[in-house]
Amino acid sequence: MDGINSLFLLGGLLLFLSVISTTLSARLGLPLLLMFLGVGMLAGEEGIGGIAFDNFFTATLIGQLALAVILLDGGLRTKLDSFRIALKPASVLASWGVVATVALLGVFATLYMGLDWRFGILMAAIVGSTDAGAVFSLLRHSGVRLNERVQATLEIESGANDPMAIFLVTALIALTINPEDAGIFSFLWMLVQQLGFGLGIGFIGGKILARMVCRLNLAEGLYALMIVSGGLLVFAFTNLIGGSGFLAVYLTGILIGNQHSHATEHVLRVMDGLAWLAQASMFVVLGLLVTPTQLLEHGIDALVIAAFLMLVARPLAVLSSVWKFHYNKRELAYISWVGLRGAVPITLAMMPLVMGVPNARLLFDVAFAVVILSLLIQGTTIPVAARLLKVAVPPKPEPKDSREIWLSENESVPLLAYEVMAESDAEGMHPDEVTQDLSLLSTRCFALIRNHKREELSLDTRLQAGDTAWYIVPPEQVDTLAKRFAETGNTVRVSHNFFGEFVVNPSSTAGDLADAYGLQLSEEERKLTLHGLFKARFMGNVPVEGDRIHIGDFVLTVKETDKDGSMKWLGLKCPGQSV
Repeated sequence: MDGINSLFLLGGLLLFLSVISTTLSARLGLPLLLMFLGVGMLAGEEGIGGIAFDNFFTATLIGQLALAVILLDGGLRTKLDSFRIALKPASVLASWGVVATVALLGVFATLYMGLDWRFGILMAAIVGSTDAGAVFSLLRHSGVRLNERVQATLEIESGANDPMAIFLVTALIALTINPEDAGIFSFLWMLVQQLGFGLGIGFIGGKILARMVCRLNLAEGLYALMIVSGGLLVFAFTNLIGGSGFLAVYLTGILIGNQHSHATEHVLRVMDGLAWLAQASMFVVLGLLVTPTQLLEHGIDALVIAAFLMLVARPLAVLSSVWKFHYNKRELAYISWVGLRGAVPITLAMMPLVMGVPNARLLFDVAFAVVILSLLIQGTTIPVAARLLKVAVPPKPEPKDSREIWLSENESVPLLAYEVMAESDAEGMHPDEVTQDLSLLSTRCFALIRNHKREELSLDTRLQAGDTAWYIVPPEQVDTLAKRFAETGNTVRVSHNFFGEFVVNPSSTAGDLADAYGLQLSEEERKLTLHGLFKARFMGNVPVEGDRIHIGDFVLTVKETDKDGSMKWLGLKCPGQSV
């Protein structure tokens, strides 16, 4: 029992230190995942903890389990609207993009390090795919709001590219160990199995679990447990029959997350904690595995390979994958830069070690060093690069918190909390006055929190900066109310600088706008609506918030879209306005 309790004490201590270290991460601007790795390395054999841990089988088990939970959580938060915007380019990036990256990096690694070509390409295949856990975590906690097309492309790519990476690594291991038994047809069948079974089982499992979430009446805490256990069943079963469990569990999460039900709110809150636990556990264990002196031994090689991957292989792979989808140069540059590597490459690097590939430790050490460099260089510059490349859009006013009270299986009352910002429209107003032009029957304040205490509402109550007001709000009024609580003089100026001071209806005729401002348009373009003009200029791409077209010195920017992705309002920037 003492041994078991010591193990629990050690595990709890490492996770506790990892969580506490996140406060330091925020101050230093370092990715949280890097802090988890750092805790594991400090506790390892050459760190202050002195823990000797080299069980790659156990680490692989923990890594795969954690990745399944992370991908399930990522799927739950991926909206189907993202697929409407970026499914095709992301699919090409997740397939051909991985192959192109591996080919370019494999040739370079072979020539630079003087390796056998099979070993060099295997090294490239291990680090060739982006990591879903790193992308989901760093993009969603970067502090910037990305152009929706860019964000959707990166998230779908990272969630869907694991089958191709696993296929390439498995095939190259087979080619290295038993070259006489490796054949092109067996490899192609393996790829078909990975994709086919992954998509098929993920779709069936997702539909079944989504239906069960809607139909079963469970205790609140059990919905998340059912989804996690169901997701792991899908993951394991798909792997057993030769499919991609990672793809299956990601698709399962998407189907469940887009099925709005009484359990959704509870599931997302619990899953957020489980995903963080999975990431912390996985990176701490991976940190325990690594030996810093061996990393330093291959440090120069890893730095050169990482530099080639970030600056040459990834950009060329992105360009060759999505050039025909008409991304602009800034979007291509950002997608190229945010090719984040994380736990997946390290987990893949353990496969050759477990399967007995000669000199496999070199693969692991180089992959680990590349991941650290990727998190350290690319991960820390995500917000800076977004602003420099102008793929970020102004922050959208949002509720501080939200809840739902379910009245029946299909009917709910949304409750939203709004924080009163200084100099906002709501400051100094009565809570009911803020919504006086909205429907009083469906939008009303029912609670006011001031100094962490509930304030009784009266006719003399006036909202103060820092107050939190809780409202019953129908979905169509959520954004309108958010603007009244959050917009200040500074946020309005930022919005005007980005979108322009004038608001234009996209259903207006382009010719009317041209006549009003003396703009030069062709006869064909004059006949189009502004919405049609955007569609024509974007070659069939779905315009998203922040997209722009230039008409002479004037700039039209998509300012707001509705829930179906159609343009709702455009901003017009006139010559001389600051950008």
